[in-house]
Amino acid sequence: MKSLARYLLPLLLLLLGACTAPMRPDQLNFAPLAFEIPVIEPIVLPNGIRLYLHEDHELPLVEISAMVGSGTLADPVDKTGLADLFAALLRTGGAGQLTPDAFDRRLEQMAADFGISADTYTTTIGLSLRRADLREGLEMLDAVLRRPGFDAERFELARRQAVELVRRQDDEPGSVASRALLRALYGEHPLGRNPTVQSLQAVTREDLVRLHGSSVHPDNLWLGITGDFDSRELRQMLAGIFGDWQSGGGDVPVVPPLAEAAPAAVWVAEKDIPQTSILFGEIGVDKDNPDLQPIRVMNFILGGGGFNSRLMREVRSNRGLAYSVYSYFQVGRRLPGPFVAGCETKSESTVAVVKLMREIMEEMRRTPVSAEELRLAKESLVNSFVFAFTDSHEVVTQQMRLDYYQYPEGYLQTYRDKVAAVTAADVLRVAQGYLHPDRQNLVLVGKAGSFDAPPETLGLPVRTIAPQAR
Repeated sequence: MKSLARYLLPLLLLLLGACTAPMRPDQLNFAPLAFEIPVIEPIVLPNGIRLYLHEDHELPLVEISAMVGSGTLADPVDKTGLADLFAALLRTGGAGQLTPDAFDRRLEQMAADFGISADTYTTTIGLSLRRADLREGLEMLDAVLRRPGFDAERFELARRQAVELVRRQDDEPGSVASRALLRALYGEHPLGRNPTVQSLQAVTREDLVRLHGSSVHPDNLWLGITGDFDSRELRQMLAGIFGDWQSGGGDVPVVPPLAEAAPAAVWVAEKDIPQTSILFGEIGVDKDNPDLQPIRVMNFILGGGGFNSRLMREVRSNRGLAYSVYSYFQVGRRLPGPFVAGCETKSESTVAVVKLMREIMEEMRRTPVSAEELRLAKESLVNSFVFAFTDSHEVVTQQMRLDYYQYPEGYLQTYRDKVAAVTAADVLRVAQGYLHPDRQNLVLVGKAGSFDAPPETLGLPVRTIAPQAR
């Protein structure tokens, strides 16, 4: 009998618990989230290469990122597009003793993923491969960095492909709008330029060789490696492969300062389509701005928080005038990036949407945000921050970027506390300081004759965007 009671008592307790009313989500209590920022300390090799390592033995794979400190910002004005062609030929032009075809075949045999791209400030190489192929992969990377082939036939092919992309770039209204907005904001500065057929045709193979000689050297190289390896063995391997590469001999790209922005205007690109692409923009902030975290909170409430943002709620949910509407501050690494707000709407509601979006931005400048908006924005930003560290290779490459761009010490460690400290008064202050809807450039790509009112009614000079020459 005692033995039977021993089994019946837990069952009775379980049944009684099942009869208890379930708790609502807001009644649940959780322990505070404990999270430590991963720290990857760089190792500077004797020749100047900055090395970032993180072992991860979950899978027999290794990921490698190599970052060279030169990007599109250094393109000569008459050869805009040079950095993109340089990145393309590093990848496809062969290297060392391998022809382009032999290089590609070997990557296929290794089942390796290998890509190269250029952005504003850097050229980045990504290589993912099996642990068993690590040495050979590093040797191939060494050949690409030090002995690129820049095959003449592959160069001509890459240039023709780039020219064709330029000739087709007006096919997409969004592409027309974004290029027009950057040109309106940055003018002839490299941040406002885009490749043209003429600038691409002016680039020669010799330009690629010169760019390689001036930019690819150990002092200007950041190397991040994560995955299934032993750090001590890997460092010995790297010393054997890269150790005879001498430092020095390169140029540091100069970052040209921004010129004073031209007066704002409405930029209209005529396109026979039933909807209008709308973009607002003004010069925003860089990473060193002390108001960075209040700006992030403010923008989340304005248009960066998806369905939790005012723009989405008013323009889409309440009035059905657009499928998607958004805003963001593209934080500049070394120069101020743009603030952009945009959407697409049917032609007949173009001017009404522009005025509504302006009014929502003006309201951010006039009235403090509610306590609930502020709470949701801060909690969302703080909680989403954790997910930036779920991938070990992203942790390493993030640390590389922080060091390369010279972010303030403790930037990541203080991020959550700075976001949590933002007040409604801070949000109002930065909205007044960094949102100027009456002075923002405005781009409209669509059928102007179908607009609900002429663009001239928007209170700014109207400029016409000429189609890209083909």
